[in-house]
Order: sequence, then C-alpha cells, then structure tokens
Amino acid sequence: MRKLSSEGDDGFFIGMLYTRRGGSVLRKSLQGIWGFLKRNGLREAFDAVYRGKGTALQKKIVFGIPALGIAFFLIVLFVIVPLSASSSYTGERGVPIYFTVRPGMSVSEIGKELYERGVIDSETKFWWTAKLNGFENKVKSGTFALETGMGERDALEMLVYGNTVTIRFTIPEGFGVREIAARLEDEGLVKAEDFIALAATYRPYPYVEKHENVRYAAEGFLFPDTYEINGEFDAARIMEMMAENFDRRLTKEMRARAKEMDLSIYELVTLASLVEKEAYHEEDRPIIAQIFLKRLRVGMPLQADPTVQYLLDAPKEDLLYRDTEIASPYNTYQNVGLPPGPIASPGTASLNAVLHPADTNYLYFVADRNGNNYYATNYADHLDLVERVR
Repeated sequence: MRKLSSEGDDGFFIGMLYTRRGGSVLRKSLQGIWGFLKRNGLREAFDAVYRGKGTALQKKIVFGIPALGIAFFLIVLFVIVPLSASSSYTGERGVPIYFTVRPGMSVSEIGKELYERGVIDSETKFWWTAKLNGFENKVKSGTFALETGMGERDALEMLVYGNTVTIRFTIPEGFGVREIAARLEDEGLVKAEDFIALAATYRPYPYVEKHENVRYAAEGFLFPDTYEINGEFDAARIMEMMAENFDRRLTKEMRARAKEMDLSIYELVTLASLVEKEAYHEEDRPIIAQIFLKRLRVGMPLQADPTVQYLLDAPKEDLLYRDTEIASPYNTYQNVGLPPGPIASPGTASLNAVLHPADTNYLYFVADRNGNNYYATNYADHLDLVERVR
C-alpha cells in the first residue's frame, strides 16, 4: 500500500508556496533571495531601498521577507502544528467500525463523520493530510472496515487504497429490538440508540398495527436471519431490509391460515414471539402454542415469564414474586389476553407452531434449568412438577 507524505516532506512546502500559474517565478525569486542573503546583501538591500535606489531584487527582499514570515507563521500555526500534534483520542481503540463513503461526499464531510464515530481525532488533520497529498477526489465510494482510534493517515490510506467490503451479520431468533440494536452496534454497523429510536415508530406494513403502550412498533416484525449488505446503509436501511424479509417469509398460506384461525397478523406475531421465548426445543413449540391459544379461549392469564422479563433492565434466571406484580400491560400475570405487542422476533418455526398447534389437553407447563418443559392438565399436577424440576 502506498504511504502518504508526512508533514516533514519537502513537497509540503513546495505545495504551499508553489502554484501552477506563478510557481516558476516564485521559485526563481526565492532562489535569488536566498543566494543574495547568503552573500550578506540584506543590509545593502535595506539601505538601497531606503535611499530609493534599490534594485528589483532588493525590493523583493525588503518587502518579501515580512510577507514570507507571516506566511510561514500561518503555515506553522494552521498546518504543521495540527499535523504534528499527538493523538488526543481517549476512547477504546480497535473497535470495528463499518464506514460508508457515499458518492459525492467531500473530504470535509468524510472527516466529520469519521471524527464523530471515533475513527480519527481531528477533522482538520484529516483534511490537511488529504489536501497535501492530492487525495481530495481519490477517496473511493463504498463500505470500508475501519477501527476506532486508527488515526487520520491510516484511515485515509484505507479509503484511497483499501478494498470495500461486504458486510454480513446474523440476528438469532428471539432477539428483541434492544438486543438487535446492541448486536448491530457491536458489529460496528450503527449506533444502538439510533436503531432503537427508529424502531419505536416504524410501521412499514398495514398489519403492523398501532396499539397503545407498545414499546417498539417494529418489535417482532424484524425477521431473524443472516444478512449481507453491499454499499450504503444506515439504521433505517437495515430495519427496512429486515422488515422486508419478514414480509417475504410471511407466505400467502400462512396469512390464509391465520385468517382461518381468526387471528390477525399482529396477533399471530405476538403469540409467536411468546412461543419463541418459551420454547427451547423444537418439539415444544406447538405444545406451548396450543396452551397459550387455549388459555386465550377460556379467559385465563397467559402467565408467560418472558413478558415480565421484557420489562426488566436485565433478564433473571428466576423471576421473583414481586416481579410478577409489576404494573404493565405487558405483564401477562396481571392481565388477561395478549400483551400490547410482540416481545421479540419469532422465527418461521414459532410462527408455524401458532398456525399449527398441537392437539393436547395440557394447560400448564414449567421448564427446568436445561430448558426441558414439563406439562400438566391441572394446577395440582403443575405444582408438583414445579417442586420437582425447579
């Protein structure tokens, strides 16, 4: 990889003092002045100009030296000092960052975004490094794999000479909006807070119904899958891509079956999200789905632990009794019926489990510490199971 010129290069001063239009004249003049000064002609020049008899070269010396001094001072102040300053970056270094250069972005715009994302510690240094090496218009468009704290020169070299990348990330089944946002931030893709803020009101399709007390409108409708990104992206583009994937996975047959069961798509996804969070093993999904559907029919609280976990800042291995008393529409211990909306992103298996539930008499279930579920048809047997497996 080609290395960019440093702040001490001779080319730096030539670039600052030499222009295409008048460069040869200026260079010859400076060479003449330097030669004259070496011959100790400075005093004679001042004397001659003072008497009004100075030559053209003597006048250049007398009037040019202050101008050159000011120019040199400005160069030192605004170029050399910023370029030679040590890094002031105080954040964590080496954190992966995917950075997209959009077509038409200026070096100033790129530097501003790189600074905001912690890749460089000086927009000014980045601009001068690009300017002095003639790379203002040589930065490539596309997505690049960078790191926090890598510095202006390394970042610029990557954007000019490095290869663009195809980004791949995976969102597992059962992830909620907050977990998806955290995963995307860990992957260096977007800021978690940006993704969460967008998810609060994102309703891309009519079946993403608007209900009161819903935490995130997009919850449940961002399909868990492995994704690839080429080119420009942001939180909105990633969310759109995940929602479009969900809409494709929701086949005509699945929609027709939901209608046959008198379930809206919103209710289907909400139920499937509970199944996704409760079932550890594949064979448990249709049984748990059947229990929830039966409880809804008879007006019995779902009493799904994941709806309470959804309200907590961090999940607990075992809920306490006081947790089940949290006042919230999501708390299915305190409220009959479905929560206001989904609590996670269900996969195809959980959606199909709701659409094709098992045929059993079970009404209760409890899971042991390994995720194995035990079922009962009455409350007394359920309590015995709880005592044995928990």
